[in-house]
Amino acid sequence: MVLEGRKNALAVQQVAANLDGYLSACQLGITITALGIGALAEPAFDRLLAPLFHLAGVGAELSHVLSFVLAFFIATFLHVVIGELAPKTAAINKAEEISLLTAKPIIWFYRILYPMIWLLNGSANLIVRLFGMKPASEHEDAHSEEEIRLILSESYESGKINKAEYGYVNRIFAFDEMLARDIMVPRTDMVCLFTNYSLQENLNIIRKEQYTRFPVAEGNKDNIIGMINTKQMYLEYDSNPGFNFKDLIHPLLTVSEVTPVKTLLTRMQKERVHIALLLDEYGGTSGLITIEDILEEIVGEIRDEFDADELKNVEKLGEDRYMVDGKVSLPELRLLTGVDLEDEEVTTIGGWVYSHLEEPAVGKEIVHGQDTFIIREMNRHRVRKVEIELGTGECRDIPEQSLT
Repeated sequence: MVLEGRKNALAVQQVAANLDGYLSACQLGITITALGIGALAEPAFDRLLAPLFHLAGVGAELSHVLSFVLAFFIATFLHVVIGELAPKTAAINKAEEISLLTAKPIIWFYRILYPMIWLLNGSANLIVRLFGMKPASEHEDAHSEEEIRLILSESYESGKINKAEYGYVNRIFAFDEMLARDIMVPRTDMVCLFTNYSLQENLNIIRKEQYTRFPVAEGNKDNIIGMINTKQMYLEYDSNPGFNFKDLIHPLLTVSEVTPVKTLLTRMQKERVHIALLLDEYGGTSGLITIEDILEEIVGEIRDEFDADELKNVEKLGEDRYMVDGKVSLPELRLLTGVDLEDEEVTTIGGWVYSHLEEPAVGKEIVHGQDTFIIREMNRHRVRKVEIELGTGECRDIPEQSLT
């Protein structure tokens, strides 16, 4: 408002800079008003109603009591409705207009009663300190995570923020608690170049997968020795077709799979790297994570021209029927389909289905609650595709092993 040059905007800025002081002034004003109304209402009602009570044959003492009770309730009603609730509602709905209108009167009221406000605040803070507590601000700007989630939910439902904005902030909260292994590319899905492959074999892998960076393994994926940037590799190949493949290998950032994602992102930014290798508790390769994987957890899926032919992770087949990629995480499944599967041992739908079957195979089913999960595609010991049919099973808890 100040930058727009609006009238009284500087006064609003002054009030906002000292909210505690001006809130104290408002509270004092409310208290003085309430006391004033109380002092004036009872005698006024007594004078107005005394003749009526006299005509009704009510004694003087009872007449005084009835006048006091009526004055109390009517004055309280008018004070709360007209003096507090209605102005507060108007201020919430027309915050800028009301603040511009009332800022200067509040400032003058604050200046006139400043000595009293200072005395009252100082006395209250002194009493609080006598009990060993620190005086708190009357206007707390900080909100807990649950409060912010509630505010966002209400704002989304009322249409003040759109679905994308609502999703961004919710994903940031989830991001704060996420571990690297929750969003990694698993070891079995990692695409690597190998030192024992010929240059042409590695180039064929690069052409097929079309990634910019590849981890380089010596022998197997548990022995990752670094990474190669394909841009650098093609430039070298163009000028020197007989170059040594190993000369272009760069060190690869290596971290534990249980590293918090926010910590890993900070480290990757600091070291200016785009991919990191994750190790399990035994020092073996657990998976790979990229900057893109991390950013997608906040802003949603990032697709480029090479992602155009990728299949959707969750495909809706019909009413209450989904085909789900086995790599979809349980939290993502809950977000996209509403299916809530709690399991501390596994993180993906494929892992969940696999862990609940003695002999996983294509066509095997699991009934969980009212939902049915059917394996539609496997690759050796991995569940690659799961069909979910909602509300088709009997309402019951899943047993230790549920087989068809």
